[in-house]
Amino acid sequence: MASRGETLASAVTVGRPRTPPHRVGLVAGAGLAALAVALVAGVALGPVAIPPAETIAVLARRLLGLDLPVAVAPAVEAIVVDLRLPRVLTAMVVGAGLGIAGATLQGLLRNPLADPYVLGTASGAALGAAIAVLLPVRVLVLEFGLLHGLAFLGALGAIALVYRLARLTPLTPLTGLLLTGYAVGSLLAAGLAMAMYLSGTSLRQIFAYLLGGLDGASWLRLAVAAPLVLGAGLAMTARARALNGLLLGEEAATTLGIDVRRERALLLGLAALATAAAVAVAGLVGFVGLVVPHLVRLVVGPNARHVLPLSAIAGALLLVVADLGARLLGNLPVGVVTAVLGAPFFLALLRRTRAGYEL
Repeated sequence: MASRGETLASAVTVGRPRTPPHRVGLVAGAGLAALAVALVAGVALGPVAIPPAETIAVLARRLLGLDLPVAVAPAVEAIVVDLRLPRVLTAMVVGAGLGIAGATLQGLLRNPLADPYVLGTASGAALGAAIAVLLPVRVLVLEFGLLHGLAFLGALGAIALVYRLARLTPLTPLTGLLLTGYAVGSLLAAGLAMAMYLSGTSLRQIFAYLLGGLDGASWLRLAVAAPLVLGAGLAMTARARALNGLLLGEEAATTLGIDVRRERALLLGLAALATAAAVAVAGLVGFVGLVVPHLVRLVVGPNARHVLPLSAIAGALLLVVADLGARLLGNLPVGVVTAVLGAPFFLALLRRTRAGYEL
């Protein structure tokens, strides 16, 4: 007799050709290899170019504990360890968090246009972070705790509000979700504008949340955000079987023995946590959670057991490459680069969805 997980996976993929297991492995291997190359390139390239051999030697020593026979000047090692490596690793963490959060929201809402940026989740997290910046707290531990805590509350409140309001509208699910997300996002943007008006000397930091960027990346920020994103990502992946059942609709999922209310609440909370942790360190980086899961599904199919981990890998890769391009183009905010890449994709996907696209 097939296990419950196998039943859910087969139910989701009914009517579609099953993705060969070796293809998923090849895609994952290729993604990890590309991510390793992007890591080296992201550290090596910049205003001061560092030879690949020296870059690999420093990374091998710091990340793997391997001592390669390559001479590295102390100044070069300082650039790699203190400036570029935490930035690239932060880009990986943020991209992975946004990618897996987007995949979860798209599967949970059964809508290929669901995304932390489009649904206002990221804006809610940014507003929460902006409020934390305004609070007169100067103890470092409390400051980071407030930043991530209020960002999480803002993200969770935004996605819950959008979800509830969209279900109450007489519009089609797609139109209702988009219009509700736009309305809530506009309200949150007004809150951000008010926070900027009241910010005083903190205006620059709040403005950075609006543009999205990794200039403030540091080992301390990474140490706070990485466990949150990793924990939320692993928890979402562990609930992939329930997400597969929810793809069939609430009634079908209930028939399969899934506690729909509990699983929906857990998945929404986990997606909000990953988004909040990403926004707290990088600001509003749009469209990663929209583009990445869609492309992953085109390659490996809709099974959440494959889509979620691969979306994390692809999201990390996309943001590392986007941040490298932003730096090479004159240190642009990475949110500007992802918006330029993602906005045309969003319009094309919207047109295809209106023509009858099915997730």
